[in-house]
Formats: sequence, C-alpha cells, structure tokens
Amino acid sequence: MGDFNLTVILDAIRRSTGGLSRVELAQIVGLSPQTISNISRRLLDQNLIVEAGKEGSGPGKPRTILRLNPDGMYAVGVHLDPAVITFVVLDLVGDVVKHSRIATPAGPPPVVIAAIADEIKSLIRESGVDAGRIAGLGVAAPGPIDLDEGAVVDPPLLSGWHRVHLRDALAEATGLETLVDKDVTSAAVAETWAGGASGTGSFIFMYMGTGIGCGIVMNDEVVRGTSGNAGEIGHIIVDPGGPACDCGLNGCVKSSAIPQVLVSAAEEQGVIDGGRQGSDGPEVQESFARLCDAADAGDERALAIIDRSAVLVSRAVAVVTNTLDVERVVFGGPFWGRLASRYLDLVPPLLASNSAANSIHGIEVVGTGVGEDVGAIGAACLVLEHTLAPRAQRLLLEG
Repeated sequence: MGDFNLTVILDAIRRSTGGLSRVELAQIVGLSPQTISNISRRLLDQNLIVEAGKEGSGPGKPRTILRLNPDGMYAVGVHLDPAVITFVVLDLVGDVVKHSRIATPAGPPPVVIAAIADEIKSLIRESGVDAGRIAGLGVAAPGPIDLDEGAVVDPPLLSGWHRVHLRDALAEATGLETLVDKDVTSAAVAETWAGGASGTGSFIFMYMGTGIGCGIVMNDEVVRGTSGNAGEIGHIIVDPGGPACDCGLNGCVKSSAIPQVLVSAAEEQGVIDGGRQGSDGPEVQESFARLCDAADAGDERALAIIDRSAVLVSRAVAVVTNTLDVERVVFGGPFWGRLASRYLDLVPPLLASNSAANSIHGIEVVGTGVGEDVGAIGAACLVLEHTLAPRAQRLLLEG
C-alpha cells in the first residue's frame, strides 16, 4: 500500500503543469498530511522530485511547490517498424533527450536485434545521461505479441519473426531490464505520459501504421487484455460489400482501409505508378507518400481514396467507442501526419452520427500530442509507467 500511495502522489505531481504543494496533494489524493510528508521525503531522497520554490499570497506560511525532477530517471525506447527503427532516450517528464533512426536491416531477426543493440549503446553514450539512472529499455513492436514471453509472433511485413523472444535477446545484449509491448499499446502509454490534455481520462488511440490498430485507456489506465493484444480491430467489418479478407469475411478494416489497400487502389486508378516490386514496409510507405502528394496537389481521385478511407475508419472507430463509451479518440502513428487534415475534417461528424451516446456526451477527435515518434516515446514510457505509474495490480498481494 505504501508503494502504491507513492505512485499515486508521483502521478498527481506529474499531471500538474506547475507542480503541487503538500497541502494540495493531501486535498487531491485524500491521504493524511503526515503520509504526504513522509512520501514526499522519500521521493526527494530518490531524486524523483524537487522543491521548486514557494508560493502563497495570503496569510500563513508560503507553500513549497513539488515538481518532477527531469534528471531523476531516464528510459530508452525503441520502435521496431518494418521500414525504420526509431530510438529515443526520455527523461522523467517525458522529454526526448536524444533521438536517432536507422533503416530496418534486411536479414533474419538476429541481424536486426544486433543492430538495435548497437544503436542503443551508441545512443546512451552520445546522450551523456548517467547510465545508472536509466530505469530500463522499452520496445514497441508490431502485434501480435506474447506479452508474458516478450515475444513477437508473426507480425505483418516482418518475415521470419515467428515467436522471436525479443525481450530476452535485447536484455542480454544491452544489460538493461527490457519490456516489450505492442506498438498501439505503447502509443497509448505515450499519450498518457507525454500527450498532455489528450492523454487524460478514457480514450482510444487509433494507430495509423502499416496496419491499423487501437490502444485503449480507461480512467487513465492502459487496458492490455488477457494476452496483451487488446485493440486488434483489423477484422471489424466496415464495408460489407468490400474486398475479401483472409479471415473469410468481406470488407474488414484489414482488407479495406490499411495503407497497402489504398496504395493498390491508387495504382489501379492510375493515380500513382503501379511499378511496385513488392509489398514490404518501405515500398508501401513510399507509394503511400506519393498518393498523399497527389491528394495535396488536388488530384480528385487521390482525394476520393483518402476520403473513402476516413469513412471506413470512422465506422471502426464508432464500433470501439460505442463499446467502451470513451470521451476521446486520439489519432497518431507513422502514417497519420499525411492523413491528419482530411481525417480531422471528416471523422468527427461521421463519428457523431454513429455514436450511441451522442445525446449524452460528445466524443472529441484529436491528433496525438506526442508527435511523430509516438511509438518510440511510448516504448520508453512503458518503462516509466511500469516503474512509477499507479496501477491496480500493485495492490494485489503475492501468494
């Protein structure tokens, strides 16, 4: 209970923009002033918070403001994508200290893992941070994953990655305690830790990548599901008369709305050159960028393809938001930037018209507050969340 209370107080300080006094903390979290004082002393001794001046204009003693100490803890994050691997070192308040990218190496998993480990070591060295204050390494990987085993299980566009025990391999190669989670879940974690107002309360994070998935946050806590694979929405039917899916149904998100499908439609209509040699991550990204360039230049066919995708995605979003009754939809991911302007115009009214609770509350639709590197930042935030965030399971007694 003491450790849980510590994380509750730290989380309250983290979520306040200007810091909190001990009196304010007691009012917010409902703990006694003595408990607040004792835990604050522990946090100060651990260098996780600092006393940041005094405030007070009325009678009585000025109150000392407590804030997070950015240098109190660091985490390393890696986002494994079929096309590019992104790395960050994050401080305690969620700011990026150091950043790098490498093209995803061709070759079997051991080659990729070795390249990741080498880049992590270089990044830490170049960041100049105290290695003793690095709490661990987080890795965001395409799903599905085996959360208990820390294994990647046959992700799309990463051939040969069948039950690759990525967590243990990177822990051994780097010497860092390592966590592995799905990229969509990592993005949701990033939003709660570094997204600001968009990362509070109950929301879904619509991850627009090579595939489309969704991270779930309910009452400020990330929902992972039984095996860590919550948010797999690829087989929600959004176009009943649409293309056949490998699941045997027609018009699923996976067969109707992901970037590879949009690119194929653009090639068939002559919007972009149809000379792709394959369907791997880099080629899809390159072709998708050309489709978006055509839309930005006013090509009506390109605009129609993207607008149609917004309609289909909004149907999937409506299914999820009606099921979970959330207050917000946050879009992000590597393909989001090129879609943002059209989607933010089209999705809100489409979602409102399909919302079961629309007469009770609206659903906000926004872009991520974290930015383009939400996957890697989310991976680092996995470490901070695991170490410091208040989670209900912390209250469970081990047998």
